[in-house]
Amino acid sequence: MNTHTVPIGLVPGPVHDRLEALSRAKSWMGWAGYISPAVLETAEFEYFAIRNQTTLFDISPMHKYRITGPGAEAMLNRMVIRDVTRIAPGRVGYVMWCDQDGMVIDDGTLFRLGDADFRLCCQELMYSWLLDAGWGFDVQIIDESHRVAGLSLQGPTSWSLLKEAGLDLGDMKPFDCRQVEPGLMISRTGFTGDLGYELWTGWDGAGALWDRLWAAGRNWGLRAIGYVALNIARIEAGFIAAGMEFQPVHAARRLHRGRTPIELGFGRMVHWDKGHFNGRRALLGQLGKGSRYSLVKVDIAGFKPAHGALIYHRKRREVGYVTSGVWSPTTKRNIALAELKAPYGTTRTDDLWVELYVNEEGRWDRRMLPLTIQDKPFFINPRARATPPGPF
Repeated sequence: MNTHTVPIGLVPGPVHDRLEALSRAKSWMGWAGYISPAVLETAEFEYFAIRNQTTLFDISPMHKYRITGPGAEAMLNRMVIRDVTRIAPGRVGYVMWCDQDGMVIDDGTLFRLGDADFRLCCQELMYSWLLDAGWGFDVQIIDESHRVAGLSLQGPTSWSLLKEAGLDLGDMKPFDCRQVEPGLMISRTGFTGDLGYELWTGWDGAGALWDRLWAAGRNWGLRAIGYVALNIARIEAGFIAAGMEFQPVHAARRLHRGRTPIELGFGRMVHWDKGHFNGRRALLGQLGKGSRYSLVKVDIAGFKPAHGALIYHRKRREVGYVTSGVWSPTTKRNIALAELKAPYGTTRTDDLWVELYVNEEGRWDRRMLPLTIQDKPFFINPRARATPPGPF
């Protein structure tokens, strides 16, 4: 009689033994069924390593799907809102895809590995949806989530570290990807808004790759990090996150909880001239009627993070809430991403206030803090796009 072991609870990823050895905080979280570090040592040390040194974060739990075949480009172009034909082989594109009502199902990165060879990396389980989207197209769809491991190497000295590890990628531009060795692909991508790379290898080879980077990182300040530090960096860069800035519509339990790309601020990424795609009619209708919401970057007075706080107009009318908020150690500002009901955030941007409750020695203090809408990311550094990168 054949027996199979079924894991109960969270399971370790391909480099969990390395992470466990480095963990002092013993602060873990779940990510797609895997054990992932929230903090390994302290969030402060890990954050400043992102902005001043180099950091290593395990992104293996991310869902990864390989889409190949003569119809792969046409199938993906029918599914996502941007024109896939504009993504050349050896390049990576940020994509979103919607249901028939124009609500975002998920977002992710689309790697074009060849003319008819793609890899889609995303947060949500998408295998069954991809099979449905591929119906009628000459494509093959494979779930590579447990075959391909990923390590994110981010920070000012990341290029120097890779060079010491025998991987000189000075000519690689942002959003380039290439096979650098048998079984190792590297992309100049990341979730920090800083100089950085993502390394992709077989699940069984992730440990050896980690050790190789760790050995090369002794002179470049390499530090392993958890999600908390990464989250601060991505908010500074103005990047959205599923489950925070938007609820993936397939996971929403209530009607009308989804958001469209236009409402999330990605109307510029909708390529109307490429032909039909999922949700196109609904999104065209929204252009005519106007958006229900707008997602904006805001600067808040004070220094207390306002994550989840309500936003009011003239301190009376509730008009939105903070989706993600942190104190930015680099910019020394109280920053956030926020969702506002139309027309606030677009034509009406003045006299907006955040309602914040602060517990001081057992007593709750209610504060109304002014906010200012920003039109650019909070953290912008030329080194993120410099080619070739400097040693920094």
